[in-house]
Amino acid sequence: MSRISQRDAFWNRIYELAVDNRDIVLVIADMGAPALDKFRINLSAQYIDVGIAEQNAVALSTGLALEGNKVFAYAIAPFVSLRCYEHTRVNLASMKVPVTLVGVGAGVSYDDSGPTHHAVDDLAVLRILPNLRIHNMTDSIMAEAFADICCELDYPNYIRMDRKVLPTMYAPGSDFSVGLKTFAPSNELMIIATGNMVHRALEVKSALKSRGANVGVMDVFTFPIPQQAFLDEIQNVRQIVTLEEHNIIGGLGSAVCEILADNRLLKPVKRLGMDFHKGYCYRYGGRENIQSLYGLDAESIIRKIEAALA
Repeated sequence: MSRISQRDAFWNRIYELAVDNRDIVLVIADMGAPALDKFRINLSAQYIDVGIAEQNAVALSTGLALEGNKVFAYAIAPFVSLRCYEHTRVNLASMKVPVTLVGVGAGVSYDDSGPTHHAVDDLAVLRILPNLRIHNMTDSIMAEAFADICCELDYPNYIRMDRKVLPTMYAPGSDFSVGLKTFAPSNELMIIATGNMVHRALEVKSALKSRGANVGVMDVFTFPIPQQAFLDEIQNVRQIVTLEEHNIIGGLGSAVCEILADNRLLKPVKRLGMDFHKGYCYRYGGRENIQSLYGLDAESIIRKIEAALA
């Protein structure tokens, strides 16, 4: 599982489920994958490709779901989230229609395709919609597990997948019902991360431990953040650093600050993410290069955390 993408882990499991459940239907917006080829060939009655027409995919998925099908609508992350925003808001969120939107390419994992393909503001715009939940995948084990979870949901949700193959962090059979997981507790400073940045947070934690610093790491993978579970985990934490490969406005860091403010908890928070006040990122050179431009490389994060601890 450590060498399989989140996409393949998710769709392979959906295929297994769909063989036994003919109510599972895929609506694809001109996307490909080996598991999707199996669907197209072996389960053609459960596979619909609408072409490069993501808005039609959401509209069609709504109708299929209202007829009792369990529908998955799949496209590149910024297109299935932003291009379809009004359709998602009106068709799915307002009526609580249980369609699963599946987007691949979280953050800047489409590093070779420029800002049109960067999913760096989808969390911000989707997390404000009523009835809709976002599940941001951390590894392939989680992606496979959410294939089963999504089939049981009675509300719309958005599965946000990384394009790259990331290391496995969770054990098979892990419980993802809470929506967050603390990997390393600490009362001094907690790095709260989401998606691929959880891996970076653990890298930073390991480096800081060798320098004598006690830093914890929390993975938040469900939005809205489960409030009580979150409060229980950070109640005794002195400082918080949020870490996301997403616009610093409206994403994980903003969601954390909202919870703290609403519950009158005064804690220092340093938000680390991508600042687009000067415009979107038109730079190339690979994902690591883009991350370094926004201070999301390990050394930049370490310097900022050491300054906070000092």
